[in-house]
This record gives sequence, structure tokens and C-alpha cells, in this order.
Amino acid sequence: MQESSSYDFIIAGSGCAGLSLLVQILAEPSLRDKKILLIDREQKNSNDRTWCFWETKPGPFESVVKKQWDELWFRSMTLSRLFKLHPYKYKLIRGLDFYQYCESLISRASNVERRIETVTDVGEDARGPYVESEAGKVYATYVFNSLLFEKPVMGKNEYYLLQHFRGWLIETPVPAFDPKQATMMDFRTSQHHGATFVYVMPFSETEALVEYTLFSRDLLQDGEYVSGLKNYIEQRLGITDYQVKEEENGVIPMTNFAFSRGRGGLVNIGTAGGQTRGSSGYTFQFIQRHSAAIVRALRQGKSPLLPLTGREKRAAFYDSVLLDILYNETLPAHEIFTRLFARNEPVKVLRFLDKDNTIPEDFRLVSSLPTMPFLKAAIKQF
Repeated sequence: MQESSSYDFIIAGSGCAGLSLLVQILAEPSLRDKKILLIDREQKNSNDRTWCFWETKPGPFESVVKKQWDELWFRSMTLSRLFKLHPYKYKLIRGLDFYQYCESLISRASNVERRIETVTDVGEDARGPYVESEAGKVYATYVFNSLLFEKPVMGKNEYYLLQHFRGWLIETPVPAFDPKQATMMDFRTSQHHGATFVYVMPFSETEALVEYTLFSRDLLQDGEYVSGLKNYIEQRLGITDYQVKEEENGVIPMTNFAFSRGRGGLVNIGTAGGQTRGSSGYTFQFIQRHSAAIVRALRQGKSPLLPLTGREKRAAFYDSVLLDILYNETLPAHEIFTRLFARNEPVKVLRFLDKDNTIPEDFRLVSSLPTMPFLKAAIKQF
């Protein structure tokens, strides 16, 4: 077993959170002399997921945006609404493109060392923050950890759901899509397994990513995802002749559990640091904001262990209320989202999901939902 304390920063985990932070650190001139270790059990090199998000201006990964849209559909059994996104653009990044872009930057950075090792623990002792693997402990001034080692234990009024999905990139022999319009949510599918919707991201008239997504306590059998996709493509899109070019799947925790931000020189990032929105599973943009805030703190010589902002606390409360309703099946998700998009300007719904609304805007949006179920859930969370 060997020990080392020669690093300024150690990044544990080479997923979205770890790579996003590393890229933003490398882009900051004042941090280019810092010695950095990136450590994880594997190097990402497959198209294992897709990130969709909205923003008003180019972000740090604009060069690998596969496609962006100015118009989105929301659909349910009782509402079909196409809305313009201005001032937002809805963007899609493929996992493989993201990983390759990050790797190209890492390979040219002489101050970054990579280790392919399984991380068994992160923590802080008398010597400082550390990462432990089968090779031993390594120390740094700051450890940024994105790894979750076990499912958190839920306390009173805490809930844990799964957002799980299976996506197919399909190609048709004849035009079948409008590449200028994407579908953010389509609830016109069986809700038998829980909150279920599909999103459709057309890349061209003959190619689109179709993603079958659920919010539920348990995963499905493999064949159930397949039948869900087939039924939607054939019955809702009216497509019977198509080829599946790629497949992706994943699981994202949806919980109001208060993940630790860290302590001392150990800083948790990504889902491990509470950057996944509990009520929606959205993560990508929150990771970018958190990474930017960490870099700003480092540039200013301040601790990168950042406290929750007022907006984050407010959003966490809203998430807890909605998770209470979804977990206990007080109201079906399709009814909640249909009312949100039917009774509010859709762009304001996006601002709410993005934690960008003001308190009056939040109040107007929440007041469009059924009063008693949400009030009862809110009282429980208080």
C-alpha cells in the first residue's frame, strides 16, 4: 500500500460531473499549474447516455451539441401543446461526443494524471482529504467526489424513486419526423407501471432518438421497455418500418434525501453532491453551474465547499412536496404536468424546473396545481 500527497486536486469519478469539473478547471488560467489526479475504475468510451437540457446562451460544451431546437411539444391524453422556447434553446449532447471531447482536452493537459483504479473510499483524516483504492490512499488539497458508494437510508418524509429509461436511435427509409420540433414529454402511453412518458428528439427527417422513461419505485423487465418503445413508435408515431441503430439505458435516483455537500477539503459533486433535481432527475445543467461556482471559488482563493443558496433550498422543498405525491400516488404525474403546461406559460415551467424563478413566479405556478393534495404534502414536509 502506498500513500501520496502530491496533488492539488483529486477528482474521483470520470462521469459527467467529474469530467465537467475537470474541463472547467482546465479552462481557468489561474489553475493551470495545479496538479490534478483523475481516478475511476474505467475510462468512458461508449455512447451510454444522452443529456437534454435548455439554456439561453452557449455553455462550456457547445461544440459537442448534437442538435438543438427552438420548439417543443408537450402531449398527454388531454393536452397537445407546441411552444416556442425563446429565450431558451433545447439542446442534446450524446455521451460519446462528450467523453471524446473531454478526453481530447485531458490528453493535452500535462498537469493531469489518470489512474484506472476502483475507488473504495473517500474521506478526510489527520493528513487531509483522500481517495482510497486497491493501490492505497492518495491525498490532495481538495478531493472532488462524484461516486455514490451505497443507496442512502431514507428518514421520515424522505422518498426514493427511480427515473429509468430505454432509448432507441431509429432510422426510417422515408421522412417521418420534423427536425425543427422535439417532444419533451408525451404521456400518451400506458401508465400501468407508474409515471411514464416518451420524449422524441429528431435529428433529421429520417432519424430520431425515442426515449421511453418512467418514474417508479422499481425497474421493469427488459422486455417491458422494448414493448413500450415498440408500441409508442408504431401507435403514436405511426412508424412500422424502421431500424434501431443504437440503444441506451440508464437509471437516475429521484430523492429528497439531503446528500452531503462534503466536509473540509472533501467536496461532493454530481448526484453525490445533490446536483440531481429530486422531482425531475435533471442533472446536466446543475452540474455545469456547480462546476462553474467551484472554479470561481478556487480562482478567488476560497473554499469550493459551497453552501446551499436560497433558491436551492426553495427548490428542494418543492421537490420534497412533489416526490411525496408521486411516491404515495396521490395524483398521477401526467395530470400534474398537464396542468402545469396547460395553465402556465411553458417557458415559465422551464424556468421553474431550472430553479430560476422568483418567489412570486413560483407561487403563481404552484397555485395552478390541485390545492389540497399539494397543501397536505407541503404540511408534511414542514
